Amino acid sequence: KMGRRILNDALRTIVNAEKRGKATANLQPISKVMSSFLNIMKHRGYIKDFQVHDPHRVGKITVELQGRIKDCRALTYRQDIKAQDIEKYRVKELPTNQWGYVVITTPNGILDHEEAIRQNVGGQVIGYFY
Repeated sequence: KMGRRILNDALRTIVNAEKRGKATANLQPISKVMSSFLNIMKHRGYIKDFQVHDPHRVGKITVELQGRIKDCRALTYRQDIKAQDIEKYRVKELPTNQWGYVVITTPNGILDHEEAIRQNVGGQVIGYFY
């Protein structure tokens, strides 16, 4: 799906900027899902902030980094997940148990795995970051 390709390219851009020690990353093109993903990263302290420029045209997002991200990926395929299987999935997919978040699109919106478990909702895994 096109949207996941866009998200994946954006996340690779962030990881590459982090590896080079850059303070910001510029993402283009953008999507609504991308903004939700970045909101979770911000909420969880993985990025400082981000600004969306000109969202009605092609748009651009500037992300302020803080050197915390080791990796973040978007799944290019749709993986359905039930609320009770989220924790098991997280343990399997993330290289470390201490940190990192799985991002899931649910009927309640786009949530990280902790929120999804708290709200007891499943959905489709969009990606993860750590």
